[in-house]
Amino acid sequence: KVIGLFNTTVIGNNQGNYYKVDITDTIQVRDFITENAESLNHITLINCAGINYNSFAHKADIMKWQDVVKVNLFGTFNIINGILPIMREQSYGRIINFGSVVSELPSPGISAYAASKAGIIGFTKSVALELGSRNIRCNAIAPGFVETDMTTHLKDGEGADKYKAGIPLGRFASAEDIANVTLFLASDLSSYVTGQTISACGGLNI
Repeated sequence: KVIGLFNTTVIGNNQGNYYKVDITDTIQVRDFITENAESLNHITLINCAGINYNSFAHKADIMKWQDVVKVNLFGTFNIINGILPIMREQSYGRIINFGSVVSELPSPGISAYAASKAGIIGFTKSVALELGSRNIRCNAIAPGFVETDMTTHLKDGEGADKYKAGIPLGRFASAEDIANVTLFLASDLSSYVTGQTISACGGLNI
């Protein structure tokens, strides 16, 4: 099984082996799949690679804006496109894509990130529709503020209260909070769930 795509370059399996793969490089992705095809059975694919770039749209560096879309959206497509032939042959697959609450509740200066994550939500719905008859489920998670390196500057200091005030649960999510949603979508408990986006945002702006 492929159980995690932890950043832009690392894929792990249930034997605890990890592989460096640039998910934006179609050749690298295809080579990885070809070399490991025999061990890829009953795959659960978790696409949580992502980068961000902060800039107002009229000031944005075109290449940096493009890089965000390339990693977040094309990278997700690239790994799914490469792995689907195996899933289809086995009539089994669990795909979990990471979107973001900003696709519906955007903030100024993150147009590239918001656009890439909104694209993932639409892509997820299309894949689910195409592959449901093959016992392949595809869902998305849309986290809100999560305690990671990406949000360190938001959760401390005077600005933290402003962000937490908009979250009914009163706190940022922990990595474990998001992992629990991921485990649900990967498990048989969600056997009748596909094409859905679970907003794991603590009730942000409900």
